Amino acid sequence: MTLTSSNAAVATVASPVTVQAGASTVTFTVTGVAPGTASISASAGGAATQSSILTVARIALASISLSAPSVVGGGSLTGTAVLTAPAPAGGAAVALSANDPVSVPATVTVPGGASSASFTVTTRLVGGTVNGTVTGTYGGGTASAAVSITKPTVATANFGVTGPTETDTCTMSNGGNTLNCTFNGSTSTAPGNIVGYDWSFRVGAMAPLTQTTTGAILAQPTVRCDWLPPAPLPAGSQQWLPLTVTLKVRDDLGNVSAEAINNDARVFPQGVCGY
Repeated sequence: MTLTSSNAAVATVASPVTVQAGASTVTFTVTGVAPGTASISASAGGAATQSSILTVARIALASISLSAPSVVGGGSLTGTAVLTAPAPAGGAAVALSANDPVSVPATVTVPGGASSASFTVTTRLVGGTVNGTVTGTYGGGTASAAVSITKPTVATANFGVTGPTETDTCTMSNGGNTLNCTFNGSTSTAPGNIVGYDWSFRVGAMAPLTQTTTGAILAQPTVRCDWLPPAPLPAGSQQWLPLTVTLKVRDDLGNVSAEAINNDARVFPQGVCGY
C-alpha cells in the first residue's frame, strides 16, 4: 500500500506499508514537521482513499501562572508552565527567568504527552513592596506572570533540621556532648532585622535544652548525656529516640514570633552515654 502526504512540509509518512495476509488493517506513523494542515492518501490495487484533514499544531509555551499574586519576602510560590499542545516524546524544556528578588530554576521540563509542569518560585526578604516577574520561553512562545513581594508584617519562625546523611536525623557525637546535625532558621522572617534565634530541643519527655544564636544556623548543638533518657533502648524498638526541636525569633523592632515546632526529627545515640 502506497502512502502519500498532501503537504510534506507539514507532515510526512513512510511508504509503502504492508497489510499482512489475513489482516484487513495496518498501522503507520505520521510525523508532524511544521504547523499547518495536510491529508494522508493511501492507494493499492488501483483503489485510493484520503484521510480527513490533519492539523499539525506548533508546540510552544502558552502561559505562565503563579499560585498567588503576592508573597511575603522569603516565602515561596508554585509556578506552572502550560504548552499549546502535549509535549513531544522526551519532554519539553521550558527556559525560565525572573528578576530580583524572585528566583526560579533555569528550566522546567514538561513530560512527554503532558501539557504542563510546575516549578518552585522563591523570593528573598525585602524592605518594602517590590514587583517581580517570572518569564518562560519555549518553541517560539514567551509568557510571563507578575508577583508582588511584600515586607513581613509579623515575625515568623521557620527552620529545618539536617544531619550528616539525611533530613531530620541527628547523631550523638563528641562523647555525647554534641549533636551531629544542623538547625537552620534562615527562612524565618520578621518586619525588622532578626537579632535572636531561640532554640529548644528535647528527646521524648525529657527536659529540653535551650540555646540562643544571633545567626540563623545552629550547628553541632551542645548537649549532655543526662539530656537522654536512661539507657538502653527498649528491646526490639527502633535504634533512635524521638527529637522535638522548636524555634522562636526576635527582631530589633521588638517583634517575637510564634513557636515553630518540628516533631519529626530523631536522635541516634551511636553507642555513647551508655547506649
